[in-house]
Amino acid sequence: MKTGIKNLFTRLGGASCVAWACLGVASMRSRVLPALIAGLGLISAGRVTAQTFTTLHSFTNGIDGANPQAGLILSGNTLYGTAAGGGSFSNGTVFAVNTDGTGFTNLYIFTALSNSTNSDGANPYAGLILSGNTLYGTAGNGGSSGRGTVFAVNTNGTGFTNPHNFTALTGPLFTNSDGATPAAGLILSGNILYGTAILGGSSGAGTVFKVNTDGSGFTNLYSFTGGSDGAIPNAGLILSGNTLYGTARLGGSAGNGTVFKLNTNGTGFTPLHSFTVLHGSPPENSDGATPYGGLILSGNTLYGTAWGGGISGNGTVFKLNTDGTVFTTLHSFTAGSFNSDGANPFDELILSGNTLYGTAFNGGSSGNGTVFAVNTNGTSFTNLHSFAGFPSDGSAPVAGLILSGNTLYGTAWAGGSSGNGTVFSLSLPVPRLTIISSGANVILTWPTYAPGVTLQSTTNLVSPAVWSTVSPGPVVVNGQNAVTNAVSGTQNFYRLSQ
Repeated sequence: MKTGIKNLFTRLGGASCVAWACLGVASMRSRVLPALIAGLGLISAGRVTAQTFTTLHSFTNGIDGANPQAGLILSGNTLYGTAAGGGSFSNGTVFAVNTDGTGFTNLYIFTALSNSTNSDGANPYAGLILSGNTLYGTAGNGGSSGRGTVFAVNTNGTGFTNPHNFTALTGPLFTNSDGATPAAGLILSGNILYGTAILGGSSGAGTVFKVNTDGSGFTNLYSFTGGSDGAIPNAGLILSGNTLYGTARLGGSAGNGTVFKLNTNGTGFTPLHSFTVLHGSPPENSDGATPYGGLILSGNTLYGTAWGGGISGNGTVFKLNTDGTVFTTLHSFTAGSFNSDGANPFDELILSGNTLYGTAFNGGSSGNGTVFAVNTNGTSFTNLHSFAGFPSDGSAPVAGLILSGNTLYGTAWAGGSSGNGTVFSLSLPVPRLTIISSGANVILTWPTYAPGVTLQSTTNLVSPAVWSTVSPGPVVVNGQNAVTNAVSGTQNFYRLSQ
């Protein structure tokens, strides 16, 4: 963990100041503040560092790939991901790139198709997982029957294998025994991979499956019927204990998708939420519709996104309990193709502290999508970045994000210098701590977007200073984390630590 002083304050006798000693505070404050900032490298009001967006790689639709639809994973200083198109045969790639944008490497190029089939798969729509030195993923097409594969490849690009080839579809409902066209990534527990396929199964509406990492033990855990249970599971799963949680894009009581849970042995399938009926133009409702993205879990709460619906028809961020109770819409994206917050979130969220981070496919100031943050209670929605499109930073982000330190990493499906998508980083602003006097109290505030930040205090700065986390922790007031302390007792110095 990196610890740094972001701002430092002391309080004494009801006056707040930036100084080691509060002697003559009222008269000295204007002269002490610049000196202390210079000495400690602090950030004064009006000089807060903005977030820094960096395009790490622009896809060319050449051998490097094109149109990444999935998020990234991080190991050390290396990002791993997939591009759904491009490569030597336009069937996609697996790639690695350093977090500073150097060292882009194609780890694997999917081979040519013949009558929709090949030996390895094609079009990896989903992201990867890493176990040891092995990356696991899915390809939506190709394979021995042309219905997609589960694949594995080493982080140095060697040892490509197919643990599973999905079987052919038959009959008027296009059914099979295992599923077809996996569009989501996998999760790993022990040596078992769990995933979803959007088509196939006994009703042709998709499946939940598991398979051992060596390809043995493939099991169709559940075949969707397209009824109240849902249909077309476009997203991956999360695992808690022996329970899998996921979303289905369609089906449910109104045909607008479901949130579900299922035991790892295939029993106990339960729809937790059916997205409600849409009305009007654009189609609107209270909760959202068509959840393409997966879920994240914190405690007993699931968080997710819905592509459509909400009060303006542009999608929602939502949460609900793992037993299906207390569904809450945290944010409804606002109307229009050009707006302040974005539209149509496509993939899952990430959580840091009390802040959720995600991407929206459309909307924003240029209509090319956004990166956003919102608190878990629905407050303090922030548009962190609006994509400009071609030939700039990217457009149409369909994938989720990862967070390392103070930096978000992700992909955009289109845009960039060649219009074929990008890998990007977004460094969040350094949070600024402020302190104000309020009667018999002082109130310390800082932004809610700041990931992994805690407020610490010490009674003196004599080395080695002992810093302690301030308790009780902050509450959110007017979009800011706030801690209120009484003006009494020993003076304290404060800092934000990450």
